[in-house]
Amino acid sequence: MKAIGFFKCDPQTGAESLRDIDIPKPSPTGRDLLVKIEAVSINPVDVKTRSRVPADKKDATILGFDGAGVVESVGDQVRNFKPGDEVFYAGTLVRPGTYAEYHLVDERIVGPKPRTLNFPEAAAVPSRRLGRRISADRRWHGRRRIDGRTARSAAHEAHRRDHILRR
Repeated sequence: MKAIGFFKCDPQTGAESLRDIDIPKPSPTGRDLLVKIEAVSINPVDVKTRSRVPADKKDATILGFDGAGVVESVGDQVRNFKPGDEVFYAGTLVRPGTYAEYHLVDERIVGPKPRTLNFPEAAAVPSRRLGRRISADRRWHGRRRIDGRTARSAAHEAHRRDHILRR
């Protein structure tokens, strides 16, 4: 499958700063969803990821944190989604990013895409909501917390708005 990545931290204007690469299409296991990516958004996580890659890294780093798409297949332990479901999410830094044709993501950090949003709009929602949630966590609890509950909360909030708008 096609993806966009980089091998070293070149200047952002360099000819080799981002490259088209071919990687194997992943297969879902456990609670993973294989999502056919329809839209991604660019956010500060991508910039920070580019600046923090070790110089001796051999494999390509695929950027992308937020995504929206259609579930193509599911792992054997998935309970909340099925192939054909439209979803959106903020991913994780421990897996390859969303700048690819397909992306593996744990179902616990995914939400159903609101019907009132198209794919590009849905892809832009997660990080904006997560940023607000992190700020609220710092203000009220004095600590930073990004976990599956935070991502699901952002997805749930957008889904709830979608439900209210349909009335």
